[in-house]
Amino acid sequence: MILANQAEGNEGQACTVSQINLYIKNMFLRDYALQRLFVKGEVSNCKYHSSGHIYFTIKDKTSQLSCVMFASYRKNLDFRLQEGQSVIVQGNISVYERDGKYQMYAVGITQEGAGKLYEEYEKLKKRLLAEGLFDDSRKKQIPKYAKKIGVVTAQTGAVIQDICNVSHRRNPYVQILLYPARVQGEGAHQTIIRGLQYFDTTDVDTVIIGRGGGSIEDLWEFNQESLAYAIAETRKPVISAVGHETDTTIADFAADLRAPTPSAAAELAVFSWREFEMGLKEFRYSLNWQMENILQLKKMELKQYETILGHASPKDMLAQKRMELGEFADQLQYIMEQKVLSAKHQMELYIEELKGLSPLHKLQGGYSYISDLEGNNIRSVQKLKKGQHVRLAMADGKAVAEVKEILKE
Repeated sequence: MILANQAEGNEGQACTVSQINLYIKNMFLRDYALQRLFVKGEVSNCKYHSSGHIYFTIKDKTSQLSCVMFASYRKNLDFRLQEGQSVIVQGNISVYERDGKYQMYAVGITQEGAGKLYEEYEKLKKRLLAEGLFDDSRKKQIPKYAKKIGVVTAQTGAVIQDICNVSHRRNPYVQILLYPARVQGEGAHQTIIRGLQYFDTTDVDTVIIGRGGGSIEDLWEFNQESLAYAIAETRKPVISAVGHETDTTIADFAADLRAPTPSAAAELAVFSWREFEMGLKEFRYSLNWQMENILQLKKMELKQYETILGHASPKDMLAQKRMELGEFADQLQYIMEQKVLSAKHQMELYIEELKGLSPLHKLQGGYSYISDLEGNNIRSVQKLKKGQHVRLAMADGKAVAEVKEILKE
């Protein structure tokens, strides 16, 4: 590219504006020092665009620098950029070809002074994590039915009021004990440690430490190493409720339970009396229902046992045997009657047969029976002699006759 005419009047060698701006942009891109910068300054002309981009200027006493943070990097910004803030902007310098001006493209912004604090915070967190101070095995269980709650926070302010309001709404019988401590400024963590040590000698069930939201500088006393060790060494369960939900301190990691807000800490520490009463009613209903079912079941079993025992009792067995004996007697009576009836019938047959064989029966038909005087039956005339006396037996009597004549046929 020719940046200047080598001869006067040679208009064919002239450059376009776009070429110049592109050339300058490439110069910026090739300069490694401009690709990774941290620039400190005061925010001015800050505008949040509807596209999500942030346009602003950082300046010092003698100069200023235009900056832009695109929406894709805005998610890394954990505070709202405002006029007059002292910030450190991380990014690169490049040329915006359309306007022909250079500006800083920000990828990260931190408030001045906060950067070093964040570095210290991360270093301490990593070291204590490596020591095992944040391990779940060290965490103590929060009592479910706490009667006394110890609170270490400022005596004045919304924190203690929020905790008291929430606690008494959930359980009007819970006792809230306050240890007034400083929660901001140099040395404040020492007063919090003394509060923990005090409650460790009392009969409170749970200890809450906390304060409202603020910047990292405001919450810095809760990032002290000595406070983390004091929390871990406390025998009472500790709930940390520092700042807002997005704020996280070393005390939160060291505590047995972290609450996003002080009100949430009261919710976690104090059981709901209404839910407790409803639970008792449900348990009572369930217990009565189970007892009723068990009672009905036992009654049924008792009736079964009574039936079994009744069948096995001597009285019932005797009655059973009596019934069986009665049945046997009836059967025997029936059999005997049948036997007698059958015998009568057979006897009648025998009688009829005997009638056919009985001499008397024949005599009744007009016949007679002849025998000698000694009673011997005479069946043939060959056994008779003339002049012999014989005895005649007839149906209505007997007679003695003398044989006068014998006629043979």
